[in-house]
Order: sequence, then C-alpha cells, then structure tokens
Amino acid sequence: MIYDEKTYLADLRARLDDYRFTHSLNVAKTCRELAKLYGCDEEKAYFAGLLHDVFKNEPKEKMLAFFEQNGIVLTDCERSAPKLWHAIGGSVYLQKTYGFDEEFIRAVRYHTTGRADMGLLEKILFCADFISAERDYPGVDDMRERVKVSLEYCMEEGLRFTVDELVNALLPVHPDTIHAFNEICLQKKK
Repeated sequence: MIYDEKTYLADLRARLDDYRFTHSLNVAKTCRELAKLYGCDEEKAYFAGLLHDVFKNEPKEKMLAFFEQNGIVLTDCERSAPKLWHAIGGSVYLQKTYGFDEEFIRAVRYHTTGRADMGLLEKILFCADFISAERDYPGVDDMRERVKVSLEYCMEEGLRFTVDELVNALLPVHPDTIHAFNEICLQKKK
C-alpha cells in the first residue's frame, strides 16, 4: 500500500486538539521503534500509530450518528463506555476513507480493549499507546522497560492497569479486555 502522510496529517489536524495530535505523532514514532525491534512492517506500524486516535475528539452525538449511519451496533458494555467509541468508529472511518487492510483496521479497533489472539501489529499499537513519549502516569517507566522484554510482558501490565482502573471505578470491563488478559495469564503459566 502507498501511504499518504500529508493527507493523513491534514485529516488529523482538522480533527484533533493539540494534545491528541502530539500524542498521535508520539505513538506513531513508538510504533515504528517497536516494529523495528519486533520484526513488523515499520511503515504500516507508523501509520497505524499516527491514525489510531483519528476519532478521539469527536463529540458523542457525532459518533452515535456515525454508528447509526454505518450500521454499527454497540453492545451494552460499549454503549456504557464512550472512551471506547473512538476505536470502534475510527477503525470503520479509516477503512472506508482510506481502504486500509484488515490487519491495520484490527490494530486501530482493538488498541483500547485488546482482544484474544492479537496479531503483532495490534500488540505493537496497544503497547505504544501506553508508553508514548508524553505519557507520565505512575508506572509508565515500568511499562517502557517491560516492552523491551516482550510485547506480552508490557500488555500484561497494560491490561492489569485497565482492569484495575475500571473495577475500582465500578465500571464494566469489556469482554475483549478480559479475554486478552486471560490469554496473557494462561500463556505465562505454560
């Protein structure tokens, strides 16, 4: 595929606030670095990172209208978690607008929840989103060290962090997150 960075950057500039735009640039850079480290297509990883949050700043009403226009039916869990909507809508938008392949679309779609049987690009984007340069939450340095050991070691902590945060807030945990977490734990025991 031939990527059009100039078009993508213009699209992002029109859609994202300054913080989210900078975050997208940082995630793209981190994706490229992880792709080089783990043997993934560096260009594809870079652009998946760049575009992963394309819908992040969309108002809820616009996203709900987009879902309806595109036949996207949210589960009860998804409907109760607007933080997940940008990944769902963004993946559909990117597929329809730019024609990215299924691997690319899955990486964007599952960068917030994770899922069982994640591919290499999905794992790279999931981890890069947690450790990009502007991130400064407690534990981020540990995450940055973990990703040097393995993507799964980083994901283990990212998924635990996500589950803990949701459970402590008495919010539902998406089934894909539970399945991803369980898979990581079960693989670790083998």
